[in-house]
Amino acid sequence: MDIIRLICAIFLPPLGVFLQVGFGGQFWLNILLTLLGYIPGIVHAVWIIAKR
Repeated sequence: MDIIRLICAIFLPPLGVFLQVGFGGQFWLNILLTLLGYIPGIVHAVWIIAKR
């Protein structure tokens, strides 16, 4: 399942975070980072998925 989350994190970072933690603070932070720059959103999503 982590492989699917990582693939989602690369193409659509908020989806990868949502699949990992649901609607929480990390999800909204990832949306903000993705809007500010696509790369920070990807890095944050991969970090959240790898951390758990």
